[in-house]
Formats: sequence, C-alpha cells, structure tokens
Amino acid sequence: MPRTRFLVVLDADSTLIRNEVIELLADEAGRGAEVAAATEAAMRGDVDFAESLRSRVATLEGVPTDAFARVLDRIEPTPGVQELTAAIHERGGTVAVVSGGFHEILDTVAPALGVDVWRANRLAVADGALTGVVDGPIVDAEGKASALREWATDAGIPLSRTIAIGDGANDLRMMAVAGLGLAFNAKPAVRALADMVIGRVDLREVVPLLP
Repeated sequence: MPRTRFLVVLDADSTLIRNEVIELLADEAGRGAEVAAATEAAMRGDVDFAESLRSRVATLEGVPTDAFARVLDRIEPTPGVQELTAAIHERGGTVAVVSGGFHEILDTVAPALGVDVWRANRLAVADGALTGVVDGPIVDAEGKASALREWATDAGIPLSRTIAIGDGANDLRMMAVAGLGLAFNAKPAVRALADMVIGRVDLREVVPLLP
C-alpha cells in the first residue's frame, strides 16, 4: 500500500455498487428471489453471516463461469463513487474495499472505480462451473475489521485516521474500530450504531467528512 495520510474502507455490495452480486449470480441459477431474501436477513443481522453465505453460495452450484461477464454487465456503481475516490486521492488518502462478496467480480470493478486495495471471498470452480462452495476463509464481520486494521498498519497510520463505510450488520465491527464509522444506504441496526448516517445514496456526501 502506498504512503497515505488517511484510509477510507468501503463495503462493496450496496455501498461501492448498487447491486448485491450474489443475487445477480443467483439469477443465473433461477434462484434470485430466494437468495435476495436470505441476503436481506443477513444484512439485518438476523442470521450468522458466514453460515448464511455458505448456504447462499450452495445455490450457485452449476452456474457456468461465463456468468461472471453477464453479472459484470449488470453492475451499477453507486452515484458519486468516482468523485469520492478522486477526492480521497487528491487529499493523499487511500481507498480500500473489503467485501463479503467475491473477487471474481471485484477484481474488475474495484480498479475501474479508483480503489487501491481490496479483499473479498472467492468461489470454488471445477470444470468451468461453480461448485457451490466458498474457496478459503470467509470474509465476515471480523474479517472486515481485521482487514481495516491490517491496511492501517501497512500504511503506518493510526486507526483514528480511518473511515469505514457500510450498510449491513457485517460492517459494524469495522465501523467500530475505525476512527469514523459511516452508515450508508444502511439497515436500521447499522444506522443506530454508526457514528454518522449518510441519508442520500450518493457517495459525494462523504467528501466533506474527509480529513
């Protein structure tokens, strides 16, 4: 990570982008509505995130890997995201994303939107199709908090100079360890516990809060 004055860490799905990628992948398996309901419950904090993710990824078994290109075509960046990343860079900051979603999509989306470093889950593949299993450790709430701490340490900055932005219950731990935790497009439980709530779904609203 380059030398930086401060660090901004965003969630991906429903924060960096408008979509929930696992729902788009589930559409490819004809199970979009079922997975959308399960995702909503996970984001509210009603169920354990890792357990929920495993069960939702299981519904993707057999989806061909060429579905990633179709999903990428449906991705909608959140309004203001490129203005925010540009403003962070102009002020000497670093933009990071940590996601309960998937590297298979984020590896294309993140750099295109000005993100410097990112971390997400990976999907196991065999014979050109998804196996329905997460490959490796799951990026859950603690994984997000750990990533923020790690990136701050790598950049040589205190946690007081970090900002975390998220919408779901699995973002609360990283928001708690950050110097400033912002609820964005967020569920009620997240809005209640955040340091500040961004009301409009426009990431330009964050720019005045940058150090």
